[in-house]
Amino acid sequence: MIDIAVSKARRREVLDCVIVGAGPAGLTAALYLRRFHRNVRIIDAGASRAGRIPRANNIAGFPDGIAGTQLLQRMNRHLRQVDGYVVHGTVVRIEQGPDDLFAVSLADQQLWTRNVILCTGVVDRRPALPGFEDVAIAGLVRACPVCDGYELTGKCIGVIGDSMQGEREAAFLQHFSQDVRLIRIAGAHCELDVDSAAEARVHRLPGAAQHVAVSKDRKVFVTMDDGSGHRFDVLYTALGVDPCTQLVAALGARLDERGNLVTDSHCRTNVSNLYAAGDVVSALDQISVAVGHAAIAATTVHNSLLPKTA
Repeated sequence: MIDIAVSKARRREVLDCVIVGAGPAGLTAALYLRRFHRNVRIIDAGASRAGRIPRANNIAGFPDGIAGTQLLQRMNRHLRQVDGYVVHGTVVRIEQGPDDLFAVSLADQQLWTRNVILCTGVVDRRPALPGFEDVAIAGLVRACPVCDGYELTGKCIGVIGDSMQGEREAAFLQHFSQDVRLIRIAGAHCELDVDSAAEARVHRLPGAAQHVAVSKDRKVFVTMDDGSGHRFDVLYTALGVDPCTQLVAALGARLDERGNLVTDSHCRTNVSNLYAAGDVVSALDQISVAVGHAAIAATTVHNSLLPKTA
């Protein structure tokens, strides 16, 4: 089937690159490639993690911070200035065919391309805790202590965690505030290491959280299973993430122990002509890092398409 499709593709348009995901990484990669006059498509399913950021305060050039949705709107506008645009849809399959081409399948069309840059990011694990979504909607939930620790200097911070990761993030946040509490949730799949928490001087609330709510003064109120209540300025979720690598699993792309894609210094995976950028890569999950990955990946793709010199 692939062989027949490739022969048809020769009579159709073959793209220089397909980018999967229109978060900061994907939009940057598309911008660079369009500025290189490359024929590119960027496909997005509309679930960018960046779009859920209430306000990012550690992006250089935005001293007053910027909401994730506003950042994406600005990046989309920049892309349109170079005649780039986002195709809204879901990529359901990526296959390799002869002639070093990829078949990228959406529900209603199939694209053929010489290169793919995967910018699908990660999905945060959310606690199954009554009231949590209300707290998140109120803008009182954070997931990145690197991004937001500074703004919460001296504040009362609750960290929801059920593993060593929760302990590590709570300990990290103690650099910004000594009022940090580690909160276990009911049905946690992994017990916290009490000795490790004590060594890190992380205070752990006894028992498990049963409910969270927003108080009248816009604090987070956590009710534990013993009936006790605790107030926090903000909650951090430290339950981990799930990298979105399903599309390239069948291609044999190498993953690290956390499930992130492993790339070289040019953002190339071990699969020929398959690149990755952003949180889906084994690196620090930061917008600035994702943008850097994308610039490197796009430039490498462009250089690979240049005529070979003797």
